[in-house]
Amino acid sequence: MSHAAERHHRDAGFHEPSSHAHGPSTTGAGSSPREAGTVPGPDSGAAGMEKVLARETSSSRATASVIAAVLVIVLCGYALLETAVRAVGQPPWLVDPQTAADRLTALPAGIAPLLLGVIGAVLMAAGLYFFLNAILPGRRARHVLADPRAAVVVDDEVIASALARRARLAANVTRDQVMVVVSRRQVLVNIRPTSGVPLREAEVLAAVEAELREMAPSPMPEVRVNLASSGVIGA
Repeated sequence: MSHAAERHHRDAGFHEPSSHAHGPSTTGAGSSPREAGTVPGPDSGAAGMEKVLARETSSSRATASVIAAVLVIVLCGYALLETAVRAVGQPPWLVDPQTAADRLTALPAGIAPLLLGVIGAVLMAAGLYFFLNAILPGRRARHVLADPRAAVVVDDEVIASALARRARLAANVTRDQVMVVVSRRQVLVNIRPTSGVPLREAEVLAAVEAELREMAPSPMPEVRVNLASSGVIGA
């Protein structure tokens, strides 16, 4: 692992306020290589490495797939049950298939407009959920660090902790006065200056950008520093 990656993994044990981190998981010391965000490169070479990185930085679609499968199974099972009950001449369990088809054909007649709107909204929300899960690139809150020997994947939480420490030292403020949020394309550094102590935004920005360049995450996010209009009283 590169010097920058090693140093930032050590910084994982340095906890800034919980609001500094932005990510679903934390990388800590003493973890296994996979838990620590370091995945050994496979023997298959660059192609295999790209697959590993894609798997580690992309979110799983298993939840949406399971929900869709359960819904289809339930609907098909119910339709099969009602068809079998009708075939043996028994009364329908819930609704007769022919009656249900007639009601669907006659819509919107026979149903209150408010109820029809609610049903339509629910169906649209469900369809939109599955549609977005299908077309959007699911991303985990992680970045890839450049390293010639291994695939290094670091949680955004770890990156935020390291950047918050660098911003705090550059601004000469306490931990509670710095909040860093790391997303895929942007790093937002929020600082509440100490009252009566001048703070140069450019110096903090340069320090955070230098730290980020040393880490070399991919994709490289843009840094933005936001100074609060009201300061805090120094101890």
